[in-house]
Amino acid sequence: MNFHLSQIPERTPKPRTSGLTMIMDKGLSINEVHNFMSIGEPHVDIVKLGFGTSFVTPNLKEKIDVYHSYNMPIYFGGTLFEAFVIRNQFKDYIKLCQDFGVTYMEVSDGSIEIPHDEKCKYIEELTKYGVVLSEVGSKDATHIIPPYKWIELMQAELNAGASYVIAEAREAGNVGIYRGSGEVREGLVQEILTKIPEEKIIWEAPQKAQQLYFLQLIGCNVNLGNIAPNEILALESMRIGLRGDSFFFYLDKK
Repeated sequence: MNFHLSQIPERTPKPRTSGLTMIMDKGLSINEVHNFMSIGEPHVDIVKLGFGTSFVTPNLKEKIDVYHSYNMPIYFGGTLFEAFVIRNQFKDYIKLCQDFGVTYMEVSDGSIEIPHDEKCKYIEELTKYGVVLSEVGSKDATHIIPPYKWIELMQAELNAGASYVIAEAREAGNVGIYRGSGEVREGLVQEILTKIPEEKIIWEAPQKAQQLYFLQLIGCNVNLGNIAPNEILALESMRIGLRGDSFFFYLDKK
């Protein structure tokens, strides 16, 4: 850090296995990636190229190479994985990742229905090629999954080889672990945590109130995802008690 302050919580050092921040890149230009990485690299652990944006991004290889020049893991959004699967192009998806040097892969079923045994087989297969993140939860707000099922799905996907499970929220933070208003389904979250290790879950939390909730619940080294690139320093400040919302989290109580 730039100067000394006492009573600052200890963040896990990079390369982190917990306390991860996953950024959602929905269309940064190559120059913007350079600028973003120049300030964000110390605080970012994984970058997701959101949904299917990779298909329409100009100079995609060059952009990915910029991220790799900063030793930044990136992966294609789960929606792109599903787009390949529904077209019976799973092998093409593997080749795509290999051609672009992408060694992180997301397996999701938020847009299409994939039998869970089949989803776990995709996870198991992709572990041969890199790190697998599996997303649990539907993008359909009317599809409510009971807590016991979330736990069952998450555990099975970790057992299949996923390094982390991602709790679905979409980029808006209004489905999955959240109500349509963005409010956290607290009972669901707390029940999940009774069975699934917190360090194995990445909570999609695009809204500040959602980030704050998980910081209060789990601490500064909670795994958070779907963070906007321009929010990275604001989130890191909030993680360590240097934003008004979290100012008193780590100060000695006298």
